Amino acid sequence: MTYSLATLLNARAITDLHDAATEAWHRTPLPAAQTDTFMGTVRAQHAANFELWHLEDEARVPKAPDHRIVEIKRGIDRVNQRRNDIIERCDTLLLDSLVAHNLPAPDAPLHSETPGLIIDRLSILALKIFHTRQETDRSNAPEGHAARNRQRLLLLTEQRSDLAACLDQLWSQIVQGERRFKLYRQLKMYNDPSLNPAVYGKAS
Repeated sequence: MTYSLATLLNARAITDLHDAATEAWHRTPLPAAQTDTFMGTVRAQHAANFELWHLEDEARVPKAPDHRIVEIKRGIDRVNQRRNDIIERCDTLLLDSLVAHNLPAPDAPLHSETPGLIIDRLSILALKIFHTRQETDRSNAPEGHAARNRQRLLLLTEQRSDLAACLDQLWSQIVQGERRFKLYRQLKMYNDPSLNPAVYGKAS
């Protein structure tokens, strides 16, 4: 198997990208999505999760007016659809890279979770780690808050390390012809007016 294919997906590179981007985007605007390369697509997918995280925070602002909650909820739906589309794009790029090597092996055991879905989980863990670390340093936090979040941080870091190792193992097995995955379309229904009865049932 070619060296480039074996190293196309590297969990450490992905988690490093997640951490660096999360740090940068709290100081600068989100970049335009670039999905022509695999790592560019990983970045774009993380940007969608980053945006979702902060929209979800806004939706929970105490005494926020109803019209603002509606705006945020619709924004969440739009970004979540983009997030799922980019997850599928990650898997499409990986599958395209495998085809030239007659992979994934058609008779290999099927893995139920795709690499794109695992990358999405790593992205969310990166956001949890960043914001939990912030809480350990919060000057106006109640007593015991920092200690609780230091414990949470240890757990989140362990969970991400475990999941990253699983991603590397899965990709190695796929490249060696020992496992396979398929592109699973999310086929969201609630964002499609023709499939959501709460929308088409009330259309004039």
